[in-house]
Amino acid sequence: MWIDTHCHLDASEFDADRADVAAAAHRAGVGRIVIPAIGRTNFTAVRELAHRFEGCAYALGIHPMYTPAAQEGDLELLRMEIEASLDDPLFVGIGEIGLDYFVEGLDDARQQFFYNGQLQLAREFDLPVLCHVRKSQDQVLKGLRRHQIHRGIAHAFNGSFQQAEAYIDHGLHLGFGGNLTFERARQIRRLAEQLPFDALVVETDAPDIAPAWMYKQRNSPEQIPAIGAGLAQLRGMSAEEAALGTTANALAALPRLALSSA
Repeated sequence: MWIDTHCHLDASEFDADRADVAAAAHRAGVGRIVIPAIGRTNFTAVRELAHRFEGCAYALGIHPMYTPAAQEGDLELLRMEIEASLDDPLFVGIGEIGLDYFVEGLDDARQQFFYNGQLQLAREFDLPVLCHVRKSQDQVLKGLRRHQIHRGIAHAFNGSFQQAEAYIDHGLHLGFGGNLTFERARQIRRLAEQLPFDALVVETDAPDIAPAWMYKQRNSPEQIPAIGAGLAQLRGMSAEEAALGTTANALAALPRLALSSA
């Protein structure tokens, strides 16, 4: 079994065939799909999708790219949603949260306000986090250290070896997806090949970050086994070993995933 630890199955790109996409992933051997929220507008949607499709789970959070439209009261709403979801076995953590210094025009203070507010909630409820770390690895890690959050995933990791080791030493796992299938992505491929295997999880970020064979096409969770096979090839192991290992790693990063399979 494989686990896609990060898939935006609620995205509009899947409106026409969402059920088929979920079914195809299941047939391909993807036993779990984690659907993170991006803000108050889709808290309900990700929860409903997780309950609608077999093998799905969800996280609740405010994405840094959506902070311009967020309201300060959204943190209190998120708290209420978390409290209401604690008894739901399909609820696995807080995400997608973090910081983005790639997109121009995002206000850093506003991003930090929502990021730190959500880290406080993660600490209060003892929940793991799914972190957006694009061009922001050091600042995201600074927040994790400040709030003593030691479990979760640095999603779509693309930093240095030193930054990767800092996240791992702090207790987080690192998410790798379609980017590792591009031969020109030398740094990501080196990270995937050389970092401790027990720190790695696989993800799609579907509909984004498609693998090399689907360049500029819509990505989907059924690609996880092929992405995982690419990781296995880099590591010199079998695809079966990679599936077992990354599944165990995902359960360590997001322990409530075990509840969704109970």
